[in-house]
Amino acid sequence: MDHIPFGDTPVSRCHFYRRVCDLPANVDPPHLGRIVMKAEHVWAMVLPAHLGQAVKTNMQQRGSDIGPILSHPRSNRWAYLVRPDIPDDVRLFAEMFRLNVSVVRTGGTVALPSPADHAAQFRRWIEPPRCMFRPSGLVVVDAIRACSAQYRPVRRWAAHV
Repeated sequence: MDHIPFGDTPVSRCHFYRRVCDLPANVDPPHLGRIVMKAEHVWAMVLPAHLGQAVKTNMQQRGSDIGPILSHPRSNRWAYLVRPDIPDDVRLFAEMFRLNVSVVRTGGTVALPSPADHAAQFRRWIEPPRCMFRPSGLVVVDAIRACSAQYRPVRRWAAHV
């Protein structure tokens, strides 16, 4: 989807997202051609791009299917589209918050790449959606934990005598 074929419009792209990928996408506002998705049966996990790349590599090494990932180049963040199976757990959300990861849950909005976006500077697909598959949110959480553990500094406590 990085190269826009003849006839690719925000409306046709939105139909593709809805029919083939089961993403509840709409063109909003129509005069700008921006495509947005209300989080319902699809959630998103938004994280720094460097962590997103590490998570993708980790999932591939584990043999997990990746699913759709989009990039927001201006904010240097990636968004994984996931199944809504992340429990409503304050400790989990606090852990993700400390890692600069946010979860877009039911009612939230996710902007999707549109052919109206200029030169992919707003949004672009890292892994485009090809079907209805999305990974479990919990699988992505596990990969985030595994990758972030590599970057955590080791705390050394000095013994006071």
